[in-house]
Amino acid sequence: MERRTRKDGGPLAKARHMTDPTPARPTRLRTGGLSPRKPTRFSYRPEPDERRALAEDLGLLALYALDLTGEIRPAGRDELVLEARLKARADQPCSVTLAPVPATIDEPVRRRYVAGLVTPEGDEVEMPEDDTVEPMPDVIDLADVAAEALALALPL
Repeated sequence: MERRTRKDGGPLAKARHMTDPTPARPTRLRTGGLSPRKPTRFSYRPEPDERRALAEDLGLLALYALDLTGEIRPAGRDELVLEARLKARADQPCSVTLAPVPATIDEPVRRRYVAGLVTPEGDEVEMPEDDTVEPMPDVIDLADVAAEALALALPL
């Protein structure tokens, strides 16, 4: 009986090819699970099908690349700060001719999450001076942060 090795396509080689060499990175980070002392680094790069869905939601013709890379760090006992860089390449429709208009985005993203912050409600609400401040969520969804930052950064 012949013994197979990795080089000749034996069971070990097949098992190696069946596993994904790059583990999935979480896009939803529980704020209670983040380190209270050191930054949590992240890099969010959606798959092509996720980019297509986001392009459709934002009315884009195409979203070729999207990358949100940064960190979430503690700032005091009841605060987290997200600082990142958003990079994207997309085609938007021209508002007159509907022809593709290329857009390249390279923008800083900053959010401050504060525990116990109450969002004002009512018909007339004053805008805060610091528009990066938000109530502390249970989960920070990097896909949502990237989508919102992209929508705000698009030129048209």
